[in-house]
Amino acid sequence: MIAMGSTARSLASRAGAAARRPYWQRPSPAYLVRRWPDLTATCVATVFFWLSLTPSLVPRPWYLQGLIGGLNAAIGYALGVTVSWLFRLLVGRRPRPAVRAHAWQAYFLLSPVCAVWLISESAHMQRQLRALQGLPPSLTWHTPMIALITVALWALLLLLARAVRLGASRLIRLLGRLLPRPAAVGLGLLLSSLAVLFCVQDLVFERGVVDIADRISKATDGGTKEGVTPPASRLVSGGPGSYIRWRDLGFQGRNFAGSVLTSEQISDWTGRDAVDPVRVYAGSAAPEAFAYDEDPVAAQVDLAMKELERTGAFDRDVLAIAGTTGTGWVNANVVEPLEYMHDGNTATVALQYSYLPSWLSFLVDKEKAAHATRELVEAVRARWAALPPDERPRLVVTGESLGAYAVEASYERPGELLDNVDGALLLGPPNFSPLSEEIRARRDPASPVWRPLYEEGRNFRFAQFPRRDLARPDAPWEGPRVVYLQNASDPVVWWSHDLLLKRPEWLDDPLGPDITPEINWFPFVTFWQTSVDMAVSYGVQAPHGHRYGAGPVDGWAAVAPREGWTDADTRRLHDFIAARDTPY
Repeated sequence: MIAMGSTARSLASRAGAAARRPYWQRPSPAYLVRRWPDLTATCVATVFFWLSLTPSLVPRPWYLQGLIGGLNAAIGYALGVTVSWLFRLLVGRRPRPAVRAHAWQAYFLLSPVCAVWLISESAHMQRQLRALQGLPPSLTWHTPMIALITVALWALLLLLARAVRLGASRLIRLLGRLLPRPAAVGLGLLLSSLAVLFCVQDLVFERGVVDIADRISKATDGGTKEGVTPPASRLVSGGPGSYIRWRDLGFQGRNFAGSVLTSEQISDWTGRDAVDPVRVYAGSAAPEAFAYDEDPVAAQVDLAMKELERTGAFDRDVLAIAGTTGTGWVNANVVEPLEYMHDGNTATVALQYSYLPSWLSFLVDKEKAAHATRELVEAVRARWAALPPDERPRLVVTGESLGAYAVEASYERPGELLDNVDGALLLGPPNFSPLSEEIRARRDPASPVWRPLYEEGRNFRFAQFPRRDLARPDAPWEGPRVVYLQNASDPVVWWSHDLLLKRPEWLDDPLGPDITPEINWFPFVTFWQTSVDMAVSYGVQAPHGHRYGAGPVDGWAAVAPREGWTDADTRRLHDFIAARDTPY
């Protein structure tokens, strides 16, 4: 009993001492690592975490909220350390121990209470956003887990930063034995920066993230989606008589070719006679694609052109060039509506430039996407222009996400697009897409950036709810027509490095129809929120986030309808496409 009483008194004494001075003070400036976080930096990090709890473009799950919180807390801590260092440099002294102790006591008392309250408020705002975007308001929001993930990630990044600082300090000391102090500091900082850059870019990103993603994607590209079988039609790549073998189409190419509609399927829906559609796809693994050492894309394009000639694609009513995403994906909701609308008398051609996910293709293959699609567009356009005008099919281009960027990058300016196609349907173009970027920058006054009006909508129109947004009875709509399906809440459209330090226009009044008024911009914070939003942009229902659903039906009805096509036909096909299960 005496021993237990002594232990209790010892613990109480230690707790009292910790409460009186709730921080560790390094005994000497010779200590390279402070070990205890800086108070100013910790306060700034906490504020950045609180700011990260605000809503963004799409609802996010609790574990990603913890990830955003940790990243932003680390950024806030770095900024706070800088402010604290500058203060000490200019003032030359630190607060008295009593003041510092009281400040830490206030922090430990107030910050947990504020954090719990703000996390609860963030759950409420997430429910409001879910309701606004047509999702059930129910939400699992683990407050303790959000806080735990945030603190763990922040601590990990802090330890890594301190390890770098410790290494740089020791390197400077070693160099100081051989060089004057200023030279040692400069060289030490330079070498440390190069070492960090090498580790992050070469070891972590290229040999880590890229290499792992490459192996996984390559294995996936060699597989086949369950239920997808080689086409029986001679009018499809990978089918009988094709120059391209089924196994060389790639994963997404096999999905595209193996799910082709038949004339019977089309007739069952239309009630009219139909023909089998043409679908041409040149995968990046085709043996012929590597026949040209200097430009393998040229071989892919030649192969695609041979397939177009073989299948009689230039004799169809409509010829569509489809830009693909990083994996080579072509949206079935874009291709099938055009085939139903024209009784199968269509041809669609696409080319795979990569098998990596779109986010990774954006980082390492973006220019390759532009180059490959431009080569295909120019080859098809040249062959099409050589035909007599009255024998040419209607030439249209389409693409979604990185595919939309690839199509846009094939033209220098919006006017060039109009001069070279009979219509275009582009979905969710990334913020860096050149034509849509120019259109938004030169939009008519008073039109919001999320639904820009360009030259009074004479040729270009943007829509989130196409049936309503495309209709402008007060303005003529001339041909060729270009329709952009662009959701106000699509993070792929709005993500940009500028979000780090610049407030975006899409937060100006009026806000988009599915953007919560609780949203705001904060330096650094909004950038990471939008970055994470891209990862969950498919977790909502169309037309929100990066989901466009059956919207392409209305887009094609405006851009390239069949003769005699009516609004009633559009509504019926829209309902059909929205209700059916997508083939892949």
